[in-house]
Amino acid sequence: MGRKTSKNNDLLSSVRKDTSPKIYSLLVDLVNDNREDLAELVLKIDYLLEYTSTCINHKDFDESKETIKRVEDRISILEKEGKNIEYLRYLYEGIKKKCK
Repeated sequence: MGRKTSKNNDLLSSVRKDTSPKIYSLLVDLVNDNREDLAELVLKIDYLLEYTSTCINHKDFDESKETIKRVEDRISILEKEGKNIEYLRYLYEGIKKKCK
């Protein structure tokens, strides 16, 4: 079977417009490795990072600390699988620095 893209995969087509190009590229790689479970985990991490950033902007630091811990747990799962999550790690580190 050919490479999966947003034209022939429901998960990819539903997130193509809403994710950054680097996140989408990671999702495509995971889906093509038949790891849609990890692709969904990446989507959850991406959402939680956005939510954490919003909490910081609204000065809700308790919620942001709690959420960043959830992100850390999910990132460790991806690292155990040996996936290249450099960009997610970069986003995580940047947002974590803003948590007080």
